[in-house]
Amino acid sequence: MTDAPILTRDLLIASFQDYGQPAARWRVGGEFERVVVRRDGRPVSYEGADGIRAILEHLRATDASWAPVFEGDALIALGKPSGASITLEPGGQVELSGAPHRSLRALAAELEENRAHLLSFAEGRDLLYLSAGLSPLAPIDTIPWMPKGRYRIMREYLPQVGDLAHWMMKATASVQANYDYADEADAARKVRLAAGIAPILTGMYSHSPVAEGRLTGFKTFRGHIWTRTDPARTGFPAPLKDGFTFEKHVDLLLDVPMMFTKSGGVWAPARGRTFRQWMAEGIGGRFPTWDDWGLHQTSVFPEVRIKRTIEIRGADAAPVPLAVAFCAFYAGLFYDRAAADGALALVDALDAAGESREAQFDAATRAGMSAVVAGRPLRDWARDLGALAHAGLARWSPGEDVLLDPLLERLDSGRSLADDVLDAFARDPSPAALLRAVAY
Repeated sequence: MTDAPILTRDLLIASFQDYGQPAARWRVGGEFERVVVRRDGRPVSYEGADGIRAILEHLRATDASWAPVFEGDALIALGKPSGASITLEPGGQVELSGAPHRSLRALAAELEENRAHLLSFAEGRDLLYLSAGLSPLAPIDTIPWMPKGRYRIMREYLPQVGDLAHWMMKATASVQANYDYADEADAARKVRLAAGIAPILTGMYSHSPVAEGRLTGFKTFRGHIWTRTDPARTGFPAPLKDGFTFEKHVDLLLDVPMMFTKSGGVWAPARGRTFRQWMAEGIGGRFPTWDDWGLHQTSVFPEVRIKRTIEIRGADAAPVPLAVAFCAFYAGLFYDRAAADGALALVDALDAAGESREAQFDAATRAGMSAVVAGRPLRDWARDLGALAHAGLARWSPGEDVLLDPLLERLDSGRSLADDVLDAFARDPSPAALLRAVAY
């Protein structure tokens, strides 16, 4: 007996409209990845008294509201009814995906609490957390894989289409944020805004100029790595550039080759099938469910990702004040109409220069805030956007605009965190000094 098809293209398109929220209910959720290393920069394994699993067990012990998530015998995540979770990236990076918040101060408090628990476990142990966009010392082949089924498949699939795919999986870390939209028109405005300024954001938050103890020639090597991971599921696909609609977005997702499926807790490679083919033909007599659709969406990684919310993905990991400011920055631009209009006017100017989004992004990865984009220094675009975000946030959430101050100070100086790391590296290129420069 086979399962009957339950999903159709029209149902998938309609689901995105159902995800819309009225403006009074708009919230912000942050996602914060941290690289974990030994105090000499060596990678950390999953097992052991001070391994990655032990970190998860400590976090669970400090807060009984965390529920464990297992895959077989492996503890791979923690979750809360609020929607918050703690998960593992392929190389042992520990990620807090926070609950959605109306208050940015609540978001900041959640992050600070998590940071405090992480640091309490590391005290007296051979552990160090890093806030950089890339593990700066460990050779990529020495970083162990975490015991998650999807990663076993991804580690085989992605290197076939991207020569730096294992770097992306095992060595990178970022800060991301999620935002609500009201309807398709509002989603289209926010997607156009976020995709248009993505190269500027990448330069602003560049923080990964060193890999394997050597200069990479990039201010954000993490950003460059993503351009060499899988062109079918990363970067700036057509819906991010040619006028976003839910229909175009669904068609993109339907035709991206799937990496994996999961049924009865068992992961299997998709072997080049698309979700569209799965809906039409089934796989082994099974047709996809809504859970399968949700899982597939997590395997597509454009610079701006649309699921139930709009996810902004282009920033290297940063210290807590700048990570919070990242979340506040887009809240100010997205959730105030005047600020959004001003930012969209800047997107028009960026597009009018005739440079491709990819070329602007490449310039930002190489030179950070010193890049020249659309005929202007990237730092000047960034200052204009910072002023708009500050004014917008003051109107949307009065009193919380001060959370943008660490970023605005950076924009005034014209320096990203990568510039600080490069200065420190020039003074003292020792591993110990480099780790001090990026410690969490």
